[in-house]
Amino acid sequence: MESLHNEGSRRVQAALTEGGYPNKVVKLSDNAHTAQAAADSLGCDVAQIAKSIVFRLKEIDSPLLVIASGINRVNEKKIAAVLDRRVGKADADFVREKTGFVIGGVSPIGHIQPVQTIVDEDLFQYKTLWAAAGHPKTVFEVTAEQLVAMTGGQVMSIT
Repeated sequence: MESLHNEGSRRVQAALTEGGYPNKVVKLSDNAHTAQAAADSLGCDVAQIAKSIVFRLKEIDSPLLVIASGINRVNEKKIAAVLDRRVGKADADFVREKTGFVIGGVSPIGHIQPVQTIVDEDLFQYKTLWAAAGHPKTVFEVTAEQLVAMTGGQVMSIT
């Protein structure tokens, strides 16, 4: 594995190590800005990409992380109803400010502050998943069970 010269990727690897997980951040040869690009680079199904999407909880101006299967579109209205909060889009500046990551490299872990997290129940269909690791060119292999344990996320249907 190439050395992790990116601060975000180092933060993700540190979170994995500190959490006692054996998972390792790996660098891809191509950018994986989208779930499809990541799947193509890894040779896996796009559904096995655990994409991290940041939303804004409007009343409290706080981030909400949704970890979704790469084939799923997040139903914001459904999530807002479950949380009883107004949920909106987060722009690139908000994402970077609240998580420490750029869009396309947002990891489920290693954020610069605690982030409320929802984990897509559809991820449990797959033995192996891949999640972004702090940079558009880095990922780590993970299971749905590990994602829940790592993030303290609430499992629910997000579509």
